[in-house]
Amino acid sequence: MTDERQHRQDMRMMMVALNEARQAFEADEVPVGAVVVAPDGRIVGRGHNLTETLCDVTAHAEMQAITAAANTLGGKYLPECTLYVTVEPCLMCAGAIGWSQIRRIVYGAGDEKRGYRIQTSRSPFHPKAEVVSGVLADEASALMRDFFASKRKYNPAYL
Repeated sequence: MTDERQHRQDMRMMMVALNEARQAFEADEVPVGAVVVAPDGRIVGRGHNLTETLCDVTAHAEMQAITAAANTLGGKYLPECTLYVTVEPCLMCAGAIGWSQIRRIVYGAGDEKRGYRIQTSRSPFHPKAEVVSGVLADEASALMRDFFASKRKYNPAYL
């Protein structure tokens, strides 16, 4: 795929992930969205944070999308797939991404508090994985900022 074509696909798929994040926001979940895309461009998994809804700390957007993709494709390994996620994965999700053998990870905003990069000096991803950051980062950051600002406004515990 040409660089320009790849960039257009990255932008399109990150918009889908942002729509997932908006669904999380509307459900009063931390607004992170993710999609898994097969090599032919098909979305084979999607998800957004459901930790509050499911009362499950592991119900992150990436975990939801990976599980959906594995079910769609009929196997636990996703070596030719790309994961698009609006915010840098945490270490738990990065480990799951590595175990699933996803070869391309594209994320929007960095996470200076919980992102995998501050947790480890080694890449938790598959050795052949490519990581692309900053795709629609401003939009993803704005969603996160708006969500936590609304929490601080109504709940002193978030101050």
